[in-house]
Amino acid sequence: MNKLILAAALLLTTACAHQQVSVTTPTSPPPSGQAATQDTPAPTSANTVDPVYAHVAESDTTARPQWLKARIAAVLAERKRYPITRIYRYDYDGQKVYYISAPCCDQFSQVFDTKGNLICQPDGGITGKGDGKCAHFDKNKTNEKLVWQDPR
Repeated sequence: MNKLILAAALLLTTACAHQQVSVTTPTSPPPSGQAATQDTPAPTSANTVDPVYAHVAESDTTARPQWLKARIAAVLAERKRYPITRIYRYDYDGQKVYYISAPCCDQFSQVFDTKGNLICQPDGGITGKGDGKCAHFDKNKTNEKLVWQDPR
């Protein structure tokens, strides 16, 4: 059995040793001037770090409460966040609420009532599911209005 394996290895080595393989890189373009029959299309849009939403919320032009103006001023006093901060107004659980997007990563987004009291944190955190106090916020919110987004 060992002689058979040795003979097969010797035959394989001898057969392969006499073949020469040459690898070259072409230095001149093909006669057609193109390397392939199809060109790769150029990108149609620039890369972004901000998510692109499927729809644009109707803009809220009503007066902003004082506590919300202070929040906006605080965001503008910091360096620009990625993704940028967005504030939306919704109808939720029988009241008007303000949703402030999370600054990044595992941080919570926040929902406030019209007086500036924190109601819940519907998303974000390590699990991405928020603090659990308004688990159905996404399903039950209505009348979305974009109140503000960081213009920087």
